Amino acid sequence: MKAKVNEQGVNIPREYLQGVDVVDIRLEQDIIIVTPVEADPILKLGTTPVATDVNDASSSHDKYIYP
Repeated sequence: MKAKVNEQGVNIPREYLQGVDVVDIRLEQDIIIVTPVEADPILKLGTTPVATDVNDASSSHDKYIYP
């Protein structure tokens, strides 16, 4: 694929970036590298909690982590 460079740069077709929200763009030895950036994993904490029979795990977690 060839693309015309304009005042803003170059447009990358959206179909090349399906499912991608953020990219990292860098120049290494005259090569432009576009890499998808995943969301910070810390932001995913708690999104898939595990069901247990413990009712106070969030407030007394040390009791369950350290024997």
